[in-house]
Amino acid sequence: MFETNHSRFATFGVISNLPGEIIDSIWMIIDRNLQGVVPLNNLLRFDLQNNQGKLTVHFSENGAATEMSVDLPFPYDPSFPDTVMAYDDGERQTILLPEEGHQK
Repeated sequence: MFETNHSRFATFGVISNLPGEIIDSIWMIIDRNLQGVVPLNNLLRFDLQNNQGKLTVHFSENGAATEMSVDLPFPYDPSFPDTVMAYDDGERQTILLPEEGHQK
């Protein structure tokens, strides 16, 4: 799951609500902090949190004990979605809003 050589996308809902640098940062978190470190399911959850005016991305996975937060060098904006998901169908990987997909 979440191999870097697969096609990666973000839905219109995500692109409309998050700057590209933040979307790229979520992919980097998957590649550098999660892949090969913790077992990953095909659906990952990232909560976007306000940490004293800066953006913190909090990773969690349904049914897993591992959680992680990463502080990013971007200002937090209250218009950001509370949560984005990353989904891997085995061929394509997509960052989407929870309401754009079916949570398992």
